[in-house]
Parts: sequence; C-alpha cells; structure tokens
Amino acid sequence: MAGWFPAVFSLYHLADRPRSAPWHHDLVSTDPVRADLRTRLADARLYLCTDARRSRGDLVPFLDAVLGAGVDIIQLREKGLEAGQELALLEVFADACRRHGRLLAVNDRADVALAAGADVLHLGQDDLPVPVARAILGPGPVIGRSSHSPAQADAAAAEPGVDYFCAGPVWTTPTKPGRPATGLRLLRHVAQSAPARPWFAIGGVSLARLDEVLAAGATRVVVVRAITEADDPAAAAQAFARRLAAGS
Repeated sequence: MAGWFPAVFSLYHLADRPRSAPWHHDLVSTDPVRADLRTRLADARLYLCTDARRSRGDLVPFLDAVLGAGVDIIQLREKGLEAGQELALLEVFADACRRHGRLLAVNDRADVALAAGADVLHLGQDDLPVPVARAILGPGPVIGRSSHSPAQADAAAAEPGVDYFCAGPVWTTPTKPGRPATGLRLLRHVAQSAPARPWFAIGGVSLARLDEVLAAGATRVVVVRAITEADDPAAAAQAFARRLAAGS
C-alpha cells in the first residue's frame, strides 16, 4: 500500500489544480486530434452499448454489421471483466471501429480507455472526477457524463472538461436495475435548456418509442437491447440511423 498510495493521492489532488492546468477543457480543446473527435461526436446520433456476445459467439460479424449500418459510437459494456480481459476485447472493438470509421467508447475506467486507445470515456455520477480522468487520458479522448435528474443534467451541461452527456434512463431498463425512470420530462428539460454540448437520451429506447424521444427534443440516443437483441441487428441499427437522421 505504501508504494502506490502517494501516487493515487497526488492524482486525485489534480482535481484541485487551477483552471490554467494543461488538462483543462478550454485549453485541450485546441488539440487537433481532440478537435476532430469533438466534431465526430457532434455528428454522432446513434450510440450502442453491447457485451461481448459470448452466448452467440458472433462478436466480429455483429460489430461489422452494426457499425456498417449506422452506429456512430460503440461501447463495450460488460461487468466483472479484469483489465486484461477487457483490453483483449477492446482490441476487437477497436479493429472494427477502424474498419468503419466509428468511435470506440470505454465505460468508467480511464486507465483502460488510455491503454485501449479509445476515442471516448464515459463516466457515471460516482466514477472518477473529470479532471482526474483527463489527467490520466491526456488531451485526446472525449469524456461523457451520465445524468439522472434535471439538476445533474444542468451540471453535466456546464461541467468543465465534459464533452457530452446522457440523460435518463427514460424508461426502466434491466441494464440499470433499481434505477427509477426519469420519463420524457427529463428530455424536455434538457432540450428546453439548449445545451451547447451534445447529449443523448438513454434507457429503454426502442424503435417503437423513438418518435416519443424525438418529440421530447432529443436528437441522439444510446441503445442497448433494441439492437443487441434484434433478430437482425444491422437492420435495427439502420432503422434507428435513418429515423434519427430524418428527425435531426
């Protein structure tokens, strides 16, 4: 413990550094690589979270199918993985993203995002502080934040260092057991506040509910089961992408 505690302590202290620190959002946004990522993020409409599809054994063809059909950002979402296991899977995801020119997202872990060369790191409300994540990542990847209430959404829309945020879960979902649904009211709140940074509706979004989401003012969505459990994931992704393009 004595060997790593000072390093961890000093890393968390980065959150208290002044706004002139080199990782601050207003400065690193001038980095050309990050500027390109932020442009691609702004253009993104469809964000997919998926596990490694072990039960189906079709990970590579699945990734090629959905990324080719219109998924803009893809995130590996599988709990309980050791870092080495996650990195091995992320190599597969990264290869597919390169083939299709899409963005690779990592959930929660800045160290894994750095090691995997991810384009996006997504942080929940209880994850690392954004300045600490930025200190680990360096200036390149973009950072997202979850929000589950109007107050959290307002904070995520203004928080320095955050590049996008998600609002929800709009409907209850088994991927977040025990978390109450926010309903469409949260989406209306965010849309009416007109944040400058991109934001995504998340939680129970299906093709059947997409018109409600769009009518509430969202133009981007995070999807899980509506694509991962579809009989034809590529067709489902294509249907989402077309509807989002028409509604934005």
